[in-house]
Amino acid sequence: MSSQAAQGNLEHFEYDDAIVRKFTIATMIWGLVGMLVGVIIAFELAAPALNMDLPWTTFGRLRPLHTNAVIFAFVGNGFFAGGYYSTQRLLKARMFSDKLSNIHFWGWQLIIVSAALTLPFGITTSKEYAELEWPIDIAIALIWVVFAINFFGTMAKRRERHLYVAIWFYVASIVTVAVLHIVNSLALPVSFLKSYSVFAGIQDGLVQWWYGHNAVAFFLTTPYLGLMYYFMPKAAERPVYSYRLSIVHFWSLIFLYIWAGPHHLLYTALPDWAQTLGSVFSIMLIAPSWGGMINGLLTLRGAWDKLRTDPIIKFLVVAVTFYGMSTFEGPMMSIKTVNSLSHYTNWTIGHVHAGGLGWNGFFVFGMLYWLVPRLWKTELHSKSLATTHFWLALVGMSLYVISMWIAGVSEGLMWKAFDGDGRLVYGSWVDTLPSLMPMYWVRAIGGTMYFVGAILFVLNLVKTINKGQAFEEKASAPALTPLAAGAEHGGFHRMLEGKPLQFTVWATVAIIIGGAAEIIPTIAIESNVPTIASVKPYTPLELEGRDVYISEGCYVCHSQMIRPFRAETERYGEYSKAGEFVYDHPFQFGSRRIGPDLHRVGGKYPDMWHYNHMLDPKSTSPGSIMPRYPWLFEDALDLSLTSSKLSVMKTFKVPYTDEEVAGGVDAARAQAATIADGLTKQGLPDIREKKIVALIAYLQRLGTDIKKGQKP
Repeated sequence: MSSQAAQGNLEHFEYDDAIVRKFTIATMIWGLVGMLVGVIIAFELAAPALNMDLPWTTFGRLRPLHTNAVIFAFVGNGFFAGGYYSTQRLLKARMFSDKLSNIHFWGWQLIIVSAALTLPFGITTSKEYAELEWPIDIAIALIWVVFAINFFGTMAKRRERHLYVAIWFYVASIVTVAVLHIVNSLALPVSFLKSYSVFAGIQDGLVQWWYGHNAVAFFLTTPYLGLMYYFMPKAAERPVYSYRLSIVHFWSLIFLYIWAGPHHLLYTALPDWAQTLGSVFSIMLIAPSWGGMINGLLTLRGAWDKLRTDPIIKFLVVAVTFYGMSTFEGPMMSIKTVNSLSHYTNWTIGHVHAGGLGWNGFFVFGMLYWLVPRLWKTELHSKSLATTHFWLALVGMSLYVISMWIAGVSEGLMWKAFDGDGRLVYGSWVDTLPSLMPMYWVRAIGGTMYFVGAILFVLNLVKTINKGQAFEEKASAPALTPLAAGAEHGGFHRMLEGKPLQFTVWATVAIIIGGAAEIIPTIAIESNVPTIASVKPYTPLELEGRDVYISEGCYVCHSQMIRPFRAETERYGEYSKAGEFVYDHPFQFGSRRIGPDLHRVGGKYPDMWHYNHMLDPKSTSPGSIMPRYPWLFEDALDLSLTSSKLSVMKTFKVPYTDEEVAGGVDAARAQAATIADGLTKQGLPDIREKKIVALIAYLQRLGTDIKKGQKP
């Protein structure tokens, strides 16, 4: 086509930058909220009195709010802002539907508000990064479908034939997040805000960490790699370093990542073959991950002089460096010998924050410093303020990560330490705390510096917005014409880039293979999860107590998985076996030990000890940093859903009889009376109608179904 003909064929249009501005402002607001909650809970660990004896302020309730706010509100809105901006320009088309864009925006914000209104009040499924209850899960799925229709509809009406590398990563992210969320969220409702996972025990743990690890991969990593491939060349005013490396990076990353979830369950009761697959594929991930990092950093070749003067380049370089560091550290922590030291410790906390706030956080800051002046047609208010923000964030993040590394290695070594006589050096959990408390304070200070930097970031952008003016960028491009037969050149991948449907299908196949290979054998073949005849379902009161345990966020600080290490069996008791968890909907293995493992706590202490421990932990464990739970002694035990809970469990083939379901309330009251009568004889108040009695019943049941040395 001649240039004159092309000029005559031009179509004129406007980009929808209003939706980008909305997501940008939401990113700024929710970033401050999520980080503020993070600072609060960091100080709660350093100074436990800050829990304030109020249920909605405890670490167990607020920690899920922090993770959800940072991941889905701050980082999520950041992706949508950058994604909507870059997608339109890369496809040379306005978004498919302004209405769908706005439904996506307002729906996502309502989901975030719903999380903020439920999690602090103990309404949670306890599944990490997927704690929201079933009505909110359905809303997430629907809004994600709206986003997908809008995105793929824009691809269909594009004026640019070939899909740029950023679009590849967006495609993989949208498809994979949908698959992950739907499978992991499968549950049966008990009531409007209560449900039970359809999976149990080992199966549930595998599905959850297939989701949890790949939520990190396909919500926090691949979307931001797409943003990296767009915004780093823009900021550096240089082309991407290597197109071929982009191809290798994309396909190898999305294929390998999906297999790595089981590395979160090393040395647990998960079958060894699944653990091995998780470790092997995690180590293999170093290659594509570092390929992406190298491609990003070398894009800046010839622009390194900007690093001294341009805060945007500073943020982007540090973001990609954190990405490289995290994607090296993760595979290293997947090596079994390393994992035996790192798992359940603060090392993991340092690792995830290096990724979430180092990689994602720094990238959002750099991206929005570049984007906001263009969205409001003005100059950035203050480069010096942005530079101050950079150093505050970098020093704060360094203090945070290094303190958690030190705390994590210290914990791992202390847990394993034996003296010359073969006895545990740190026999009591609180013996390890004095070594950790200074690091908790350093973490809190580092997190505060990062938060103060974020405040400067928002102030800088607000002032930039106030002196600018919103506008819709106009563009023009020729319409996409059908491709003549044989006219495509450049090889198979170049051809594939011009066919969005085929590209999406191949990306979907790449991400499904690994998940199917690990999950289907574990779920479909019952013999892969051996049962133990002595393991019985929870009594109605114990089931209610388990829900209290979940509601209070006890799973955030305590694991229920004793690994087959001498140090753990000496400290906690017999190692955990897969058959013990077959009635646990959802599983409660935990991912962090801020307190001791509880899998064998049943029968270890009398009821009175648990009563006093929940009322004032320091009365039974001097030096404990656990908060008090006085409201459990005041709040009435609600048994109105007990029969419904038993009925749902029966649907899951938990062997309750119809008589046990119908008589669940009476059985719960009878067991509560037995516990309460025993305590009143010791001079304590009557708690038979309070939540604490159910929690005591549950704790006293844990790990009592098998005897020491009993085989699966």
